[in-house]
Amino acid sequence: MSVADSESFKSGMRHLAAHVCLITTMTSDGGRQGLTATAVCSVSADPPTLLCCVNRQIAPFAAIRESGIFAVNVLGIEDRELAERFAGLIQGEERFETGEWSTLSTGAPVLETALATFDCRLTRLEEVATHGILFGEIQAIRSRGTTAEPLLYAHGSFGAFAPLDQR
Repeated sequence: MSVADSESFKSGMRHLAAHVCLITTMTSDGGRQGLTATAVCSVSADPPTLLCCVNRQIAPFAAIRESGIFAVNVLGIEDRELAERFAGLIQGEERFETGEWSTLSTGAPVLETALATFDCRLTRLEEVATHGILFGEIQAIRSRGTTAEPLLYAHGSFGAFAPLDQR
């Protein structure tokens, strides 16, 4: 048994496979900010609401807090390079130089190739230690409605889902 410290926590969490999303927003001066995230989940179907956890020390968090809008773009395996780009050293508007981008109702950037996009208005923000928990009431949803494979993340790398009956 390990002591409950940040390293043992990270080690244990690597076993929790998660979907990969890009969380994006539009700043007050018209710039775009975004990040790769795996901590996204549903909260309520009525009204449709989700939450995501974002590190408070990064620029996209401050931009979402200021603008009050964000989009959650659920990635498929074909968008792995974008996931890496939004998680890497490239910052700000430069992250959006690849991919096809548009907007829905809030004006937050949405990825055209996303498996699903949830366009949200920030309704609540809770700050817990290093992260902010963003609650977003969904204003618009776009879904590709295909059987495209979702991009997943576990054990420190990206992967794809394989049903047990196909193994």
